[in-house]
Amino acid sequence: MSLFLIAEVGINHNGSMDIAKQLIDASADAGFDAVKFQKRTVEKVYSKELLDSPRESPWGTTQRAQKMGLEFGREQYQEIDRHCKARGVAWTASAWDVDAQSFLRDFNVPFNKVASAMLGHKPFLRQVAAEKKKTFISTGMATLPELDEVVNLFRQANCPIELFHCNSTYPMKEEDANLRCIPMLKARYGCDVGYSGHESSLIKVCVTAVALGATSLERHITLDRAMYGSDQAASIETHALKNFVEAVRAVPHLLGTGEKAIGAAETAVRKKLRVEVAA
Repeated sequence: MSLFLIAEVGINHNGSMDIAKQLIDASADAGFDAVKFQKRTVEKVYSKELLDSPRESPWGTTQRAQKMGLEFGREQYQEIDRHCKARGVAWTASAWDVDAQSFLRDFNVPFNKVASAMLGHKPFLRQVAAEKKKTFISTGMATLPELDEVVNLFRQANCPIELFHCNSTYPMKEEDANLRCIPMLKARYGCDVGYSGHESSLIKVCVTAVALGATSLERHITLDRAMYGSDQAASIETHALKNFVEAVRAVPHLLGTGEKAIGAAETAVRKKLRVEVAA
């Protein structure tokens, strides 16, 4: 199975369609299979008290202004849909509430994504599972008994899943990666397991994840890590995306088959260098 690569735009577009298109273009040019956004119904996800509370941002002085400034609506997603189709790259978004998931269904996205924060929202999970569409499920902040419940819910609905091992810190310290969870989750649930990374380093954690059997990778991307936003520092800048894709896609070929055999090139060297001395 080939490695499936998702470029997580998330909210790193900062409410700008121009930035969103630049990130889509960079992902397509680098060879990612898909780009992913985030969709929230702000008034449903957050309380009025929080939204009315103060927060300085480029969009105003309240939490509401900041969160609404980062949110794309239907017109913007129609433009995202057109642009991704023109560039030949798939797109989806992780919904953070039931209404947002219904919104995404109108676009017939090719797969769903459940964020770690949503693993305890059973009505939401049931809605996603009822679509019976391939669903990537992040496992950050969750215990194994909690994951058992989520996996069982999707399997009872006959909805195909792939898990993402991840650590929900931004940016994640490399020593917290715990990548041996990838083969553990694969053995426990008998399904494909990928890796969703939030580390600030570029390649080494993801390369190790693929070497341990990750079937997919999701990484946040950005134009500039110094831009406004909580996810920017845990993202890969667009100028480095091609090197990232080349490195992680090379891993399965480097691992080979595990069979000890002498190929044609090595046979030629053997004829020149092999020393045979009878006992």
